Amino acid sequence: MAMEIERKFLLPEFPQQLVQEGKLSIHSRQRIEQTYLAIDGPQELRVRKLEDLSSGELHYTHTFKNGLGISREEIEYEISQGLYEQMIRAVRAVPLIKERITGEWNGITVEIDIYDQLKLSVVEVEFHSLEEAQSFTPPDWFGLDISEEKKYSNKTVWKELQNPAR
Repeated sequence: MAMEIERKFLLPEFPQQLVQEGKLSIHSRQRIEQTYLAIDGPQELRVRKLEDLSSGELHYTHTFKNGLGISREEIEYEISQGLYEQMIRAVRAVPLIKERITGEWNGITVEIDIYDQLKLSVVEVEFHSLEEAQSFTPPDWFGLDISEEKKYSNKTVWKELQNPAR
């Protein structure tokens, strides 16, 4: 099983100046619709619809994750549109929708997620090892480290979308 090792930071504002200065190069933009099929403690099953915003190309994925914190087991694979739609109909849930901007800053791949349904933007960096993740010093523009904050996890935010009247 593959390991996902990442750190996540609140993004106070989109770093437009870094893009204009050529210090942050944008590689892709995707619209992601994410729905959880099952959540049980540290385990989660989810599906995603991913739209490439430059080409309009669509992909669908099914993912299993296990663990909490910055290092988790992850299995992800592509599924058909028909299977995705069948699972979405079965759970009848509100998807979490975000725009993902993938770029490169200072030789590091960064993923910026801007959420549609709430006022939240984050930046994530994936690492090859736990040691690399723990020794990473984020730049000031990244904002507060929320890697271990459950309230900012996608599954927590998604759960809140299912009960908007609370």
